[in-house]
Amino acid sequence: MSRDSSERVTLENINHPGKSHSADARLYEAMKRAVLKVLPKKAPGLTVAELEDRVLPHLPQTLFPGGAKAGWWTKAVQLDLEAKGIITRTKTSPLRLHKN
Repeated sequence: MSRDSSERVTLENINHPGKSHSADARLYEAMKRAVLKVLPKKAPGLTVAELEDRVLPHLPQTLFPGGAKAGWWTKAVQLDLEAKGIITRTKTSPLRLHKN
């Protein structure tokens, strides 16, 4: 799917219900694909640090050259997918994530 660089998506945040932000659709979709590819379907899942490491090889270098801004986008997409009920966090320390 081809996306114009001006296309935007709405990001939600599980920690701030009712608030949303606009973000670049191409970067969001690339990160979302990577996150969903590496997250397991069952608990215990991955820690946020493990998730950040594992998405890097799945990101297009054209959008994330050398992993630039991948940390911010991993967290933003994680919080959005949690808010939308696509992934779940476990109540552990450290926090762990898995797909629903």
